[in-house]
Amino acid sequence: MGMSVTTSVATEDDAERILKLQYLCYQGEAELYGDWAIDPLTESLESVRAELKNRHMLVARLGDEVVGAVRGWVDADGIGRIERLCVHPRMQRHGLGTRLVRAMETLLTAEDPSPRSFRLSTGHRSVGNLRLYQRLGYRRVDVEEVNSRLSFVGLEKSVEAQNLAATA
Repeated sequence: MGMSVTTSVATEDDAERILKLQYLCYQGEAELYGDWAIDPLTESLESVRAELKNRHMLVARLGDEVVGAVRGWVDADGIGRIERLCVHPRMQRHGLGTRLVRAMETLLTAEDPSPRSFRLSTGHRSVGNLRLYQRLGYRRVDVEEVNSRLSFVGLEKSVEAQNLAATA
């Protein structure tokens, strides 16, 4: 009998599991860009715990194992920021990333005031990520060159577009 993946708000007890999952998931990004000093690989456990208190974090669980995570918040400009999406490599390409992003969008729209749009970013060579975000209705809005090896592609979508997708 197979287990179902559930999505829930992360707790303090999840901090270490989130950090370990993030470390596993971002190895491919580090290799792609030749940079093992990227933030997701150098973040401390204390930093994850602090974000748990100040921002939203969702986790996907398969039984007791954390197999996915995403973070989000609404900034002072009314933008719903979504970041650090990670899905365990063996669970990828089964719709879990989509579920986590949509769940975070829904959670952020419950904020008061709710965001007017959502924004996320990914590296310019991260083709799978770009494809996922574009499939979810995000459109490129800018590109920020970090260094000669890495540029961040900023993507955004309106809350109205998210609401339409949720009812479709």
